[in-house]
Amino acid sequence: MANAKDWLAGARPRTLTAALAPVLIGTSVAIDPTADESIGDAINLWRLLFTLLVAVALQIGVNYANDYSDGVRGTDKTRIGPKRLVASGAAAPRQVLWAAIICFTAAAIAGFFLALWTTWWLILVGAVAIAAAYLYTGGKHPYGYRGFGEVSVMLFFGLVATVGTTFVQIEEISGLAMVCGVGVGAVACALLTANNLRDLTADREVGKRTLSVIIERRFAMKWARSLYLLFWMVATGAVIVADLSRPWAFLALIASLLAIAPIRRVLKGEEASPMVLKATGGLLAIYGFTLAVGLALG
Repeated sequence: MANAKDWLAGARPRTLTAALAPVLIGTSVAIDPTADESIGDAINLWRLLFTLLVAVALQIGVNYANDYSDGVRGTDKTRIGPKRLVASGAAAPRQVLWAAIICFTAAAIAGFFLALWTTWWLILVGAVAIAAAYLYTGGKHPYGYRGFGEVSVMLFFGLVATVGTTFVQIEEISGLAMVCGVGVGAVACALLTANNLRDLTADREVGKRTLSVIIERRFAMKWARSLYLLFWMVATGAVIVADLSRPWAFLALIASLLAIAPIRRVLKGEEASPMVLKATGGLLAIYGFTLAVGLALG
């Protein structure tokens, strides 16, 4: 039987930066730095709290759902990273599935209140997000096994999360939020790419066709590694564009500078180094925090 420590590890708390970063950024976009009011007055704290609940519950739900789906398919047997609940036998598949369902239900309830306070079409957005979370590795034709993982991450952990957070606060679609959503989404994609590059050999053996596997097969390994660099270039470009309207956004370039070290390791073929994945996760937190602070400062 899995203990509390096993369930916490299965929730993969290090991935929560991917959920929190776009919420922080989207909230900062909603702040008008030229307005004569405090941040506490500019932000609806209840809406922020429920947005955070949606983001965290969805992220943990995704992690448990992936653990379940990959475990029952047997694709986690040769993985390099931390052990999974189902693949290791620590928990029964049905238990992990129910854990995912509970998390998705919690996200849906929090999202319902956000829709009640803003607009009902957020319910549709939430339903699509939950479906996408499960179908990433679940169902008969998981799109995460067909090279669409990065597309999903950019869409839901970048654009939807950032623009949605801003909308919940000011009930407007913001162009700046879209730019910043692309930026934080690109860093989240870099994190996924780092994970997929590390697991490339194992994924290829079990027939899991991530984008890294597809590029490596059709072109060359160097191009698969270049994908990591490309995402960091997009993230940096987004900061530069955001800087045109809010000059302090340049603070997020700190993350881009710190990314040089893991980028060099990946391009040199050291993508299996634990440092790469760990550093990228940390840089996602730095990017999200510095960009959020810069946007708030104006």
